[in-house]
Amino acid sequence: MTETGVALEVEALRFAYAGPVVLDGLDLRVQRGDLVGIIGPNGCGKTTLLRLISGTLEPDAGAIRLFGNPLESLPRRRRACLVSVVPQEARVVFDFTVREIVLMGRAPHLGLLGIENEQDRRIADEALRDTDMASMSGARLAELSGGEKQRVLLARALAQEAPLMLLDEPTAYLDIRHRLDLYRLVDRLRAERGLTVVLVSHDIHLAARFCPRLVMLHHGQVAADGPPAQVITRENLRRVYDADVRILEDPVSGAPLVVPAR
Repeated sequence: MTETGVALEVEALRFAYAGPVVLDGLDLRVQRGDLVGIIGPNGCGKTTLLRLISGTLEPDAGAIRLFGNPLESLPRRRRACLVSVVPQEARVVFDFTVREIVLMGRAPHLGLLGIENEQDRRIADEALRDTDMASMSGARLAELSGGEKQRVLLARALAQEAPLMLLDEPTAYLDIRHRLDLYRLVDRLRAERGLTVVLVSHDIHLAARFCPRLVMLHHGQVAADGPPAQVITRENLRRVYDADVRILEDPVSGAPLVVPAR
């Protein structure tokens, strides 16, 4: 891995599904160890951006570099050693146990036979402990609550041991308590493991509370980028979301709070 203080570089990125342009000349740079929240209205390209960074989609133009390495030059297995993805929900065809699912995160590190060794099992068990899911390791995915399933997906990503983690609306189907729990867990694990985290969220308040930096997308470009108080402004929300709001300040955290203007 090329030595650089930059975990992710996106330059002049352009992508279109069969017709409409989703991303149009987008630039983004993320330093190692950062926690960055990607926000914006529906259809602005948030999930598409994560899919391009992970290599699931290929850009029409522009460049993506992971830790200084051009994404297109990295073999699939090498990419998986550098970037992990936590999706919105668990989609597992077979009814695996929690531990079996977390062990799947070790796939990029396995040999030709694809058999886990003692080290792989130790890393998976550590990921289960870090996400408070060790006691559920023998449970089937169908037996878990929504919050527990998201912890399993997070544990699988941790077992992958990739230094860059992408989370795509990880709290989309969770209640407020489990949303808070997951954000706190992600922030703690980032600090403990030195991860770089890019997180897509529709929940502006939680993103502003936990992400020191927010990037607001609009029409496939960066509309605002910086600390939450600089990004979550009445003018930006009116321009990007077409919403008339007032901005208050959380008396405890200082994070911006959005309330309807009338």
